[in-house]
Amino acid sequence: MSTARTWAVALTGVDGHMVEIEADLSNQTPDFKIIGLPDKSLGEAVQRVHNACKNAGLDLPRRRLTVNLSPASLPKHGAGFDLGIAVSTLAAGGAIGRRSIADTVHIGELGLDGRIRPVPGVLPAVFAAAGAGFRRIIVPRGNEAEARLVPGVEVRAAASLAEVAVWHGADVEVPDVDAVAVDRASSVREAALDLADVVGQEEAVEALVVAAAGGHHLLLSGPPGAGKTMLARRLPGILPALGEQEALEVASIRSLSGETVTALDPLPPLEAPHHSASVAALVGGGSRVARPGAIARAHRGVLFLDEAAEFSRAALDALRQPLESGVIDVHRAGFTARFPAGFQLLLAMNPCPCGNYGVRGAECVCPPAGIRRYAMRLSGPLRDRVDIDLSVTRVAASRATAGGRSEVTTARARERVETARARAADRWRSTPWRRNADVPGTWLRQGALRLPPATRAALDRALERGSLTLRGYDRVLRLAWTMADLADLESPGLDEIGRALHLKRGLTP
Repeated sequence: MSTARTWAVALTGVDGHMVEIEADLSNQTPDFKIIGLPDKSLGEAVQRVHNACKNAGLDLPRRRLTVNLSPASLPKHGAGFDLGIAVSTLAAGGAIGRRSIADTVHIGELGLDGRIRPVPGVLPAVFAAAGAGFRRIIVPRGNEAEARLVPGVEVRAAASLAEVAVWHGADVEVPDVDAVAVDRASSVREAALDLADVVGQEEAVEALVVAAAGGHHLLLSGPPGAGKTMLARRLPGILPALGEQEALEVASIRSLSGETVTALDPLPPLEAPHHSASVAALVGGGSRVARPGAIARAHRGVLFLDEAAEFSRAALDALRQPLESGVIDVHRAGFTARFPAGFQLLLAMNPCPCGNYGVRGAECVCPPAGIRRYAMRLSGPLRDRVDIDLSVTRVAASRATAGGRSEVTTARARERVETARARAADRWRSTPWRRNADVPGTWLRQGALRLPPATRAALDRALERGSLTLRGYDRVLRLAWTMADLADLESPGLDEIGRALHLKRGLTP
């Protein structure tokens, strides 16, 4: 028999699909073809594999070689199939053992000199292979650290094709080559910042703690210099550390984005795209390969849109669907990629284009129509999905020059957040949810935890007079429950409902 088989992984979003690579030799005019819906870069693997085998001292048979990537209906992208194609063709010609490669997954791009180059998305690919029952996976040396993050599999890292061939029984000399390294600059994370650096803004700091405790979305509006960005960048530091499974999800998305992953990072990610970002930059996509956008990269963390009113209306409205569903689907001709999008949204904007509208002692030069247009950049449906809508003002000069640090530190705030989240998780332990922001409104309005009519009277009046939508009503209830958790109360009372209404949109009971 002149057919040999091995395995590789095709990625569609963060989902990996096992691909069987079949190589067959036939006594016809020498040729080398790849079939099974490959893209252009995968079609070019013919030349890469041919030259890599030649330079590794492993000549391909002078016969017709046909490589099939199965299932044929699944689109395959990228050069990560090169290694699997090379070993299957060598096994078909008898240079290496067929049985050895049959239960092994091969991931890697080949250089013309026979070295194996790192590829993006190794972590989700190894996850998919482990989930499919494979226990031995060969990856490029540059991707070794992230591949070893997946437990329960034997990971072998190789620097060259000859090294892999020897593992499978080939009689060839392994050259002493330097492994192709990956760029590690992209893996640098900003150090956690401390809330103690914030001067004043007690109400905004408390709103930040409430948002972190319940997983609520937050909008900060105010003049330049009020500290909106400073506050926003300190939100990830007060969020609870990621668990192992959550950190693996974040690392998988970073791997798909082409970043270097060497260890699990427990700090929730912070994505802060520039206001010139397009819809595709936020949502993700690509013509041939779907790459995660800022929404997916903020999964399990914070998506911070500074100068939110400067983003295009289409880009902002693209947030509405993932805010509700927690996932983002990228549709392209021939495939659909799904990315997780369980992020916490934090918006910051000025009150007007010049930033001085409503600022004491400052002159606003914007016409009334311009102020209205600026405020309307954030559509009503998007604002309705924001739990906390808070206005901040500049800190008085006397406070700014008084010296000293705030008593509210990141460590203390995180402790309060973790305690409140533990109370919420205990309350919802018999349900699929653990944060108040994730609980459906029907459970809060009609379930066993429905508040008494006297407690929710102010909220009912706001709904009746049109100050709140039903979605806003549910978000106020979630906020009130979070405040009760922070105050160590069994359930929200009149004070918690009143404060939640004020934080939602400045409403008064």
